[in-house]
Amino acid sequence: MGKLKKSNDKNFDLKEQDVLIGSRVLNSDTTKNRIEYFINNVEDNLSFKLGYKTPNKKKDLCEKFLKYRQLWKSQPYKIINNYKKNFREEIKKIKPLCIDLEVASICDLACPHCFREYLATPDKIIDFNLAKKIIDQAAEIGVYSIKFNWRGEPLLNPKLPELIYYAKKKGIIETIINTNATNLTKKKSKELIDNGLDYMIYSFDGGVKSTYEKLRPGRFKKNTFEQVVKNIQNFKKIREENNAKFPYTKIQMVLMESNRMELDDFHKLFNQYVDEVTVTLYSERGGKINDLNDKNQKILSKYLKENKLSENTPYMLDGNNNLYVSKKRKACNQIFQRMMVTYDGRAGMCCMDWGAKHNLGYLSEKGYNHRNEEKKIYEKVKKKNNGFELLQNIKIPKIFHNPKKEVSNLSNIWENDILNDVRENHLNDNVNKIEICKGCTSRDTFEWIKIV
Repeated sequence: MGKLKKSNDKNFDLKEQDVLIGSRVLNSDTTKNRIEYFINNVEDNLSFKLGYKTPNKKKDLCEKFLKYRQLWKSQPYKIINNYKKNFREEIKKIKPLCIDLEVASICDLACPHCFREYLATPDKIIDFNLAKKIIDQAAEIGVYSIKFNWRGEPLLNPKLPELIYYAKKKGIIETIINTNATNLTKKKSKELIDNGLDYMIYSFDGGVKSTYEKLRPGRFKKNTFEQVVKNIQNFKKIREENNAKFPYTKIQMVLMESNRMELDDFHKLFNQYVDEVTVTLYSERGGKINDLNDKNQKILSKYLKENKLSENTPYMLDGNNNLYVSKKRKACNQIFQRMMVTYDGRAGMCCMDWGAKHNLGYLSEKGYNHRNEEKKIYEKVKKKNNGFELLQNIKIPKIFHNPKKEVSNLSNIWENDILNDVRENHLNDNVNKIEICKGCTSRDTFEWIKIV
């Protein structure tokens, strides 16, 4: 691994970044700020147009959005830093800031770096009435944001625009999707704009055709670099033709060995067509020494031995091949910020618990039979049915916690003993007592020491 190719554009250079947490913006003259963008264009937002129910709706809507963004950082730290034995009462005073609602668990791609490559995930679309029910519950408890995807491709749900509009009408201040853009037709683009999508994140791994098509192969038909680029370019054109400011658009590339030299290409390809060009890190973590190249393997082995640390000590590589070892675990922010909901109404506690293996509760009876659906997918893969040929390494997910089969709601699940037990173990430095958290790969749940 060599050093990152230095960009000709002096406005961005990842060589100054040590550990990437979330997305890293590749700045340019066209880069915008999402918070400022919302404030400056609030009168064009569907929340405003639907008649935000206050006398000073512009001022109040802006203040609500700012509060939401501030709480995203401050809410977890308030609980973590002021932990008391009665924190379960404190939990009742806060609410999830965002609900990740899985409107589709199916995906039309088979990206080799995706969790779907090793975890059986049913090809399903959420029931429309169930989705509306969850939106209703989110609105009732004052959730600010709904992200309309988790494990699948949201544009494969034909009623996605209708659900976005329903959420906005219910008072949800920010609607979000993360899409691969393969199905972003002109018609679909217009529907997303008209129905109030606030924030669209494109996932596009690679700066050139060969890399992109290798990292993002189609499951059911060939996925082409040219078509997806055209879809993204067309979206901006359609937004401008409709004199629309929303949704705010961001494109992100997962930074890996195979594409890390293509930052310039990636930036130049999309800089004029989205509001923000970003990269995020695909890190190696988990103590498997043989994941490293020979040089780093020797460095890690020596460090662990000299410091009398276990060979299973978590480690991480950043985008510049810097090697980090975990100093300690720390409390996760997500369990104080958000909840996930699967297509069949199971509640998950974080975005890293693919498949809700630590199930927090049921929002629908449909979730009771999720094991059967996972087994069906597993059998299709083994038979190499059409669309499953590229998914040969998957396994049926382990279940770490399976609650009583009874239908609950978002409010009760947020405050229930299942999730609070997880929180309490995190706050007491007992993360490893939670099986799904024990093997977590999220970088921001560790404190890191740079060793080279």
